[in-house]
Order: sequence, then C-alpha cells, then structure tokens
Amino acid sequence: MMRLVESLKHGQEKLESINTELKHRVESTLKTWPETINKKVTDIRNMSLPWTQYFHFFDEVEAQQPITEHKALSDKFIDLHQRLLASLGEESFVGEWVEVDQHKIDQFAEVTGDHQWIHTNPEKAALESPFKQTIAHGFLTLSLIPQLTDTVNPEKNDYPEARLVVNYGMNKVIFPAPVKAGRRIRARTRIIDIKSLRRGLELVREVTIEIENSKRPACIAEMILRLYD
Repeated sequence: MMRLVESLKHGQEKLESINTELKHRVESTLKTWPETINKKVTDIRNMSLPWTQYFHFFDEVEAQQPITEHKALSDKFIDLHQRLLASLGEESFVGEWVEVDQHKIDQFAEVTGDHQWIHTNPEKAALESPFKQTIAHGFLTLSLIPQLTDTVNPEKNDYPEARLVVNYGMNKVIFPAPVKAGRRIRARTRIIDIKSLRRGLELVREVTIEIENSKRPACIAEMILRLYD
C-alpha cells in the first residue's frame, strides 16, 4: 500500500512539473506574437505595393506623443495638426442637397443584388410598407458620403499638406431614419478626434446625413482618415 501511495505521489509531482513547463512555453510564445506578426507583415509589405509601407498593426498610433516631437515630419504638416486641433469639434462642412430618387435606388439594388420590395417595388410598398412608399437602402445612403462631402471632387483637397490620404475605415454607423424615394439629403461634418501617427495623423470625422424637412438624420457615421506626410 505504501508503495502504491508513493507511486501515485511521484506521478502527481511529475504531472505538475510537465504542466509548469508547458505553461512557461505557452507564455513565452504568446509574449513574442506581436513581434513575430509585425515581422511577417513587414516581409509581406516589402514584397507588395509601395503604399502599404504606411500601415502598421501594433505600434502605429502614438496618441500620447506630441506631434512636434516627430522630427521627421515637415513644418507644414505640424501646422496642419495645429489648425485641426484649433477647430476640433466644430462643424467644418455643410454639403449641397442631393435627391435620392427611385432610379438611384434601383441602380444600387442592381449592383448589390438587394432587390427587397421595400426598396424596389413602389406599388407593393404603397400598400404594405409602414412608410407607404419605397425607401433607400441604408448602405446606399452610406455609399453617397464621398459625393455628399464633396471628397470626390479632384479640384478640392481638404488636406493639401498631406502626401497621402487613406480611408482607414469606420468606428460606427447608425441609420436613425429611412430616406424615402424622392427625398433630398445632405451631409454635415466635423472632426471629433485626432491622434498622432509615426508618419502623420489619424482623424475621426463625424458625418451626419440630414433628410430635408426631417428632425431625425438618415445616417451618422464616424469615418477614420489617415494623413501621411
């Protein structure tokens, strides 16, 4: 009996030793993951298009470091940062009214494959829709932001100091109210956040899409732009 107890005790100690060693190996591996992934991304980036050199996944944003400490940035880019900070939170753009007619809705349905009757069948919508007529797709309203904010105009550049402006994505998007076919919409924008990057700035631009004669907006989106010196 004593031998059996000693054998079991020895086996338990050996198992605990294996578990401890395995835990150390896993922790060591996890600690090196960010460095390993950054190296992989760098290797891929160097073999890809030149513009991808601007993207980093673990250490790009340096929100706590003043931009004036980035010695590689040009004076005009530092001036741009100061100008943006001075107007942070203020409305910077109000666009022109744009009509969202049935033809535009049908074109969007054709491109995306979304032919739900609430968007594309005026007769059925008049009888069964709670809105009593067709409405635009939410993503159609979202896709019109470049036009509504006039950022597709080749003669207009909001940030001439930047060598490259990248649409980096969105933080959030909501659609508080539908856009009925034939209604007009327009955009209002403001910068609500600014962060420093190694080679430039990251801006969060809030875009509110208004519906003419409506108290509720059609869309509110937080767009992320990256400006590179």
